[in-house]
Amino acid sequence: MKIFLINKFLFPKGGDAISTLTTGELLKKKGHEVYFWGMKHPKNPKYEFEELFIDYIDYYKSMGFVEKLKIASKILYSFEAKKKIDPLLNKIKPDIIHLNNFAHQISPSILDVIKKYKIPTVMTMHDYKLVCPAYSMLSKGKPCEKCKNGRYYYCFLNKCTKNSYFKSLINTLEMYLHHKFLRIYNKIDIFIAPSRFMLNKVKEMGFKGEIVYLPNFVNLEEFEPNYNWEENSIVYVGRLSFEKGIKTLIEAVKGLNVGLKIIGNGPLRQESEEKVKNENIKNVKFLGFKKGKELKEEIKKAMFTVLPSECYENNPRSVIESFALGKPVVGARIGGIPELVIDHETGMTFEPGDTEDLREKIGFMLNNKDIIEKMGKNARNFVKEIFNPDSHYKKLVKSYRRAIEKSN
Repeated sequence: MKIFLINKFLFPKGGDAISTLTTGELLKKKGHEVYFWGMKHPKNPKYEFEELFIDYIDYYKSMGFVEKLKIASKILYSFEAKKKIDPLLNKIKPDIIHLNNFAHQISPSILDVIKKYKIPTVMTMHDYKLVCPAYSMLSKGKPCEKCKNGRYYYCFLNKCTKNSYFKSLINTLEMYLHHKFLRIYNKIDIFIAPSRFMLNKVKEMGFKGEIVYLPNFVNLEEFEPNYNWEENSIVYVGRLSFEKGIKTLIEAVKGLNVGLKIIGNGPLRQESEEKVKNENIKNVKFLGFKKGKELKEEIKKAMFTVLPSECYENNPRSVIESFALGKPVVGARIGGIPELVIDHETGMTFEPGDTEDLREKIGFMLNNKDIIEKMGKNARNFVKEIFNPDSHYKKLVKSYRRAIEKSN
């Protein structure tokens, strides 16, 4: 098959980009003809037809009011994306289009072109954008479901996007335009949910599309396990932000006889470092962003990893990759995490935001070190059985065939 993969970022930036790239590599190995399309970026590798990628959009740079309006119009409907993808689809004539994260920078305008060429389409949902204007189902740092059944105006009322009325208004208008007026997402044949939690939650929120469950995968050959440890340490890997539970984690480990290595960057890094310094918390270290072999080595040296999220996590790759390295996980009992972290089997779960519960579960692991190796082996086997490339490929192709069947 000719398969056309779309994601706004096409270098390893976040779970959606990593998933897109690894899916492409898997499909190539299975003999398919794979094309990528998305946004131009200095960190992109060389791509065929990259001259037809859309121009890079940086929402974090400072800009004037006129430029903000111009960018906002692209969020609602990007004529640039529509114009650039049209000749490419006409030239390649793909058998299937696999959409990933394309909101905002690309926009759903491309769906009109895809529909014009009658190409079957699937979309992997990496976040909750189809039911939540702010994509995270968070308001004021807490899980929020007020936009259920299309009540998107709550995003504006609560300033859910970057605590800004302007940005929240744009996202609110975007949802009403795409879902209520254009009904543009109806042009996608099949939606893929990487967690059962996400599948059930978007349905609860009123989404009507056909959804199949297909979790992420990893290539175990790329992850050499270490069921023991070289350091008396535990590791957190991820964004340093409130909804990730970083404050809860630092408070929980304070005074424990274990080192905590925090790997990643984000808006709470400076505040977190100041807290550690001011309160003289000597067992917490900030290592910054790490990737590849360097990241794997830090995890392998530790006893286990911790995911203290206070938001609706989907199918976190950080957990699956920790398992692949032979490390159990202490994870919050929220979103898709409990589908992976099974108490006393692949790790321990705790009540999200509950410092004492997290402290107790970390303490349990430290006081029962003999089970860490057992849990690590269980975790690795769990990945081998459920999250392997062959299993993923078979289910992915099945979803492609279902999309082709629906579109005919």
